[in-house]
Amino acid sequence: MISLRRSVHVLLLCGIILGWTGYEGRAAERENGRLTIARMKYDGGGDWYNDPEAIPNLARELQLRAGIETNPDQRVVTLTDDLLFSSPFLFMTGHGEVRWTEPEIRNLRTYLARGGFLYADDDYGMDEAFRREMKRVFPDKDFVELPFDHPIYHIIYEFPAGPPKHHEHDGKPPQGFGLFHDGRLVVYYTYESNVSDGWADEKTHNDPPAKREAAFRMGINIVAYALYR
Repeated sequence: MISLRRSVHVLLLCGIILGWTGYEGRAAERENGRLTIARMKYDGGGDWYNDPEAIPNLARELQLRAGIETNPDQRVVTLTDDLLFSSPFLFMTGHGEVRWTEPEIRNLRTYLARGGFLYADDDYGMDEAFRREMKRVFPDKDFVELPFDHPIYHIIYEFPAGPPKHHEHDGKPPQGFGLFHDGRLVVYYTYESNVSDGWADEKTHNDPPAKREAAFRMGINIVAYALYR
């Protein structure tokens, strides 16, 4: 466990973050050698902004547990924002509708094709809209359920049965889906799992400590995998 954490840290310092030099506007990312997690702001009516403390809390745990130097504040970006291309890790969540414009579709396709990573967490009610919009991004690609032996479930913490179940909605099992481009996992999508709710402040959802712990561990795995792949 410790050696793997150190390996992740060394990889980050030696080029995972600093090596994101293919885009313009990355000077700020390289100046302090820290990861900045971006949250996607989108139209359509879905609450892209919910649990605003989730990313700062995850950033703290990434630094404390995995040695991944992370800026404490999230970066809110739209898909037409130049700052998108200085953010190696993009997060989105919500409960409802998602709509992207054609320029946003093109930008997201470019972002992912050039090495960016999107983690999407269905907070309940986002599934249909998200899948529809992602089909516009990559019309020839489909989400596939990741096998339980995929590295994202084992890179630091062990999740032998896939993503943890944080909140119960329709009695369905939690699932983790992936979308691949040129053999690379570029989008990881959790459904009926609600992992990111576990990153919120304890008082927000009054979740038991064990569930919040599992959520943070899964979040650390996702970020570490995205930067390591």
